[in-house]
Amino acid sequence: MRLPFHTVDVFTRTRFGGNPLAVVLDADGLTGEQMQAIAREFHYSETAFVLRPRDAGNTAHVRIFTPSVEVPFAGHPNVGTAYVLATADEANPVEEFVFEETAGLVRARIARTNGRVDQIQLTAPEALSTGRVFTPADVAGCLSLSAADITSQVHAPCVASVGLPFLVVQIAAREALARAKANEAAFAEILPVDGADAIYLYCREVADRDGAVDFTARMFAPFDGLPEDPATGSATGATCALIASLEGGTPRAFRIAQGMDMGRPSLISVEIDGQGAVRIGGSCVSVMRGTLAV
Repeated sequence: MRLPFHTVDVFTRTRFGGNPLAVVLDADGLTGEQMQAIAREFHYSETAFVLRPRDAGNTAHVRIFTPSVEVPFAGHPNVGTAYVLATADEANPVEEFVFEETAGLVRARIARTNGRVDQIQLTAPEALSTGRVFTPADVAGCLSLSAADITSQVHAPCVASVGLPFLVVQIAAREALARAKANEAAFAEILPVDGADAIYLYCREVADRDGAVDFTARMFAPFDGLPEDPATGSATGATCALIASLEGGTPRAFRIAQGMDMGRPSLISVEIDGQGAVRIGGSCVSVMRGTLAV
């Protein structure tokens, strides 16, 4: 079996920045075990597989795998998959795709400039939900930090989700965010919990190199074979929704930098409307295309 694939860098306009993604097309003949093996082979934070939709009214059924597990929803695979499909046929522009995923239907809106695909904005499949709350002392060891490096000014460390749960932790100072490192043994003491097995850490103090953003973030997922993720749309969307819920409500818009401390700068935009819908957006750039032999 030979299948076409594309790789794109997501949440960036610069090749070899952002978060790399592999998109495998015409994947209906693959088993879940084969998809997992292919995701391990690419070894990106996620690989997306595009299948025929179960409902003919939708665009595609999309399955998403990390190198070690299938996930129900993720941000950058949806942005990247929509970009690949939209740029494949720019002569017949489509305004929106609807992807069937385990977490629900994901709508991806395509914005164009001068007729070319410019940005993708997806709507998360769920409204904000929250789970277990931790103390700074509970999570500091996971990040190789002290409890004093973690602030509960806006919220205590807690699980938050708009389709995929993360433990969200606010860091007090930008220099502490930069020196954080994942400690897998400490992770195993508190995670997984409430569906979350990764930590999204962010700081509202930004460095000049972060650009004009509302906060800078990192994401550690050692259980998924990901020491660090360059851009995490699902976690960013959940975090922005959490902040908005605690700081006067919606509508609200954010710009977020991620990947700055690992050499893959990423820029993510998030909007939360008055009904609580979370929209995650960004740009992409094509990198490779080829044929996968299975």
